[in-house]
Amino acid sequence: MAPPGVPGQQGAPPVQQPGPGEPYRQPQQHQAPPQQGPPPGIAQSSLWTAVITPDREYFAAMMQRSGPEAAALNLPAYTAEHEMPLGGHQVTIGRRRNSTGEAPDIDLGRSPEDPGVSHQHALLISQPDGGWSVVDQNSTNGTTVNGGEDPIQPYVPVPLRDGDQVHVGAWTTITLRRG
Repeated sequence: MAPPGVPGQQGAPPVQQPGPGEPYRQPQQHQAPPQQGPPPGIAQSSLWTAVITPDREYFAAMMQRSGPEAAALNLPAYTAEHEMPLGGHQVTIGRRRNSTGEAPDIDLGRSPEDPGVSHQHALLISQPDGGWSVVDQNSTNGTTVNGGEDPIQPYVPVPLRDGDQVHVGAWTTITLRRG
């Protein structure tokens, strides 16, 4: 017995023959629609870049909301902007653990170290549509998006768009850029 779906075989739909005066037409084959653009996942995600900078405005706002223990913090006089292409399924944000040498993908423990960043602070997670979401990993000082005063909820993905800013630690802003 032939497998179902083979024309003319048991279990297959009957093949329609043309009637008198009708032209013969090829039976339609079921094909997947052609993909447009790069496939979802890593290929699309690699079109994104994280721009990591110390942010004077975020630092000032954070200082106003913080307690007296933050009074000793100073924004570094100069820290170069750093760009990192995003790829893979997730990108970790945090500080290197000196005891184990374990380092996140975006290591904010490099000089000048942002003292407000947890070792496992947040994740950037690639989405099926090629975009990214940020997920706070229950960090000590929280994660905010686009200058918001209230931290995002731990372990809850927050979708990001081109130009969105993720704020972590005492002064670090990570701006996501597409393309």
